Amino acid sequence: MLCCFIAFPFFLLILIGVTIAIKIEDGGPVFYIAERIGKDSKKIKMFKFRSMKVNAPNLTNPDGSTYNSKNDPRVTRVGKFLRDTSLDETAQILNVIKGDMSIIGPRASGWGALDSYQPDEVDKMKIRPGITGYTQAYYRNSISVREKRLMDAWYANNASLWLDIKIFFKTIQTVLKRENVYTNDAVASDANAKTKNAQSAENYSEETSNIRFDMEGISK
Repeated sequence: MLCCFIAFPFFLLILIGVTIAIKIEDGGPVFYIAERIGKDSKKIKMFKFRSMKVNAPNLTNPDGSTYNSKNDPRVTRVGKFLRDTSLDETAQILNVIKGDMSIIGPRASGWGALDSYQPDEVDKMKIRPGITGYTQAYYRNSISVREKRLMDAWYANNASLWLDIKIFFKTIQTVLKRENVYTNDAVASDANAKTKNAQSAENYSEETSNIRFDMEGISK
């Protein structure tokens, strides 16, 4: 919380700039407010700077993840810049101040996805979701929903100050490199994308083992 209040003046500068840019482009709302799963599976309303056109349709992928692509016609010109630089996510500082979210934590899933969680994924909701986290910092949108949930559940059970410091600096590196920003572009460019078999029961055990091995290596 202290870090959030320290960063708040910088957020106000971003807010002013983004507000002016959005209002000049289409005059629509500055914020997009979405229902998300919070700590203890409670519903929260998460803030983001609006990156899509007003009343744009909601599109999802077969695995339940949100459709997003570099050439998505629903995204405004300002919105594309916000997404590429991850500035759209900075509005979640308001959620941190409210107490709904943390700076670092699991990615907040859409409220409608609550019933789709597997038993080994639900530990993700033990702690507050974060503006950034393990999956965002190290993988962003290059892995499947199943993998993200497993990693977030692992993080919830193994969170530490040292791990959070690593995630924080890795997040800066990932944002600056602008890699794997778009889910659908990342999947399309990888012929062996794991999303193709993420729902295969016969792969769950091996997949979980490999993911935990990778994460334990990061935490050391």
